Amino acid sequence: MPQHVRKTEGDCTIIDVRIVNIALLKGHERTDAQRLANLTSEIEADGILKKPIVVDANTNVVLDGHHRIGALRALGCSKIPAVLVDYQSHKIGVKTAENGEEYSKKKVVETALKGELLSPKSTWHYIVLSKKKTHISIIQNPVNVPLKVLR
Repeated sequence: MPQHVRKTEGDCTIIDVRIVNIALLKGHERTDAQRLANLTSEIEADGILKKPIVVDANTNVVLDGHHRIGALRALGCSKIPAVLVDYQSHKIGVKTAENGEEYSKKKVVETALKGELLSPKSTWHYIVLSKKKTHISIIQNPVNVPLKVLR
């Protein structure tokens, strides 16, 4: 994935938004079967993917969107829209979903690269905007890409 730097909020972290090959992505969490089934049905009924996922541009590790990837795979898609970020930026962080404690970004990457996946929805990635920690989904602007484009 080539990197085209696009900075926001000072030295934020968004590098690019593009359609990427799902096979290149490395998840760090497993998916929940019921949530995956529900999302797959919703996307199939809509015929579009509404939101991109978030991926570290340097390692292809998925930070947010594991269920969307699983749903698209189930629907025969090989591509997905992704917001590429610089995960090493101090403006991106991760907490545990269970108790909100800071978690190691290095452990997230190691987990993904080794294929030793964490429990579903066990991490909560955030981005610091205007000195406030906000869920990373804030940078996932609607894309509304038809499924036929992603197959």
